[in-house]
Amino acid sequence: MTIEKLKFGFYWAASCGGCEIAVLDIDEKILDVVARADILFWPVAIDTKYKDVEAMPDGHMDVCFFNGAVRTTEQEELAHLLRKKSKYLVAFGSCAVTGGIPGLANITNREEVFRTAYLDNPSTINEEGVLPSTESIVKEGKLTLPGFYDTVKSLDQVVDVDYYLPGCPPPTNLILDAVTAIFDGRLPPKGTVIAPNKSVCDECRFEKSEKKITRIRRIYEVEKVEEKCLLEQGIICYGPATRGGCGARCLDANMPCTGCGGPTPNSLDQGGKMISALASILGLDNEESMTDEEVEKLLDGVVDPIGTFYKYGLPTALINRRVEK
Repeated sequence: MTIEKLKFGFYWAASCGGCEIAVLDIDEKILDVVARADILFWPVAIDTKYKDVEAMPDGHMDVCFFNGAVRTTEQEELAHLLRKKSKYLVAFGSCAVTGGIPGLANITNREEVFRTAYLDNPSTINEEGVLPSTESIVKEGKLTLPGFYDTVKSLDQVVDVDYYLPGCPPPTNLILDAVTAIFDGRLPPKGTVIAPNKSVCDECRFEKSEKKITRIRRIYEVEKVEEKCLLEQGIICYGPATRGGCGARCLDANMPCTGCGGPTPNSLDQGGKMISALASILGLDNEESMTDEEVEKLLDGVVDPIGTFYKYGLPTALINRRVEK
């Protein structure tokens, strides 16, 4: 008996493209996927036009994996279109789930982004000061580009999302778990994050004890990484505030977690939780008598506070962008 194949779709919005590669990182298992599903829409890999998707009946695709944040009119339009044409929409990867690294642009706006990229960039020659515009008239006709928003958004800030698959990119084991659940018809309740309900610390190989540090260091400032918790060595590691499922692979390479798995279950603000965790281990005997200069020197150990504590999740944080006047 011939089993009807499922219909999949993939889309790449504001992201680096690593999520597209992660799909192929399941190696020979991709053959099992192709045997049980037809990929109807995947702009990076197959020549499907937007008009082909528009012509599909509503809910025609069983599942669409949407990676990337939403920062242009085109991406927002495709988010609505793919939501309409898919039974299940999966936020695939950190950028779709929490806004990701593109979301750090929320500390500025479109005008400043364009000025930095096209006018004040020492590697850009633009003597006429030309900036991208949504319409340009040339002798051949009118050229158009998508509108560029001031604010970067996660996928669920634009459309309804059924499932979340975090990571930068999602680990292959979680991808396989999700695909297998789809094939076997045992998807969890709507809104589920398809990852374990534990932190990266639970998967980390380093020994842990009571943490107390007196200074904050970056990984390159450590002459030799010891076999103990990186936080105990003064290195900011996002493990306590980050959902696991990755197997703590960065830590296996002696690199600290940077938070791509998103917030731990029941965490209201990932960055806030990490700031609280860090504050709780600063063992300062003379905290009340510290001068302003001493406090500043201590805080200078965090070179990039927003990039450190909200590297992947600024758009979905409690304070998610700079106030626009």
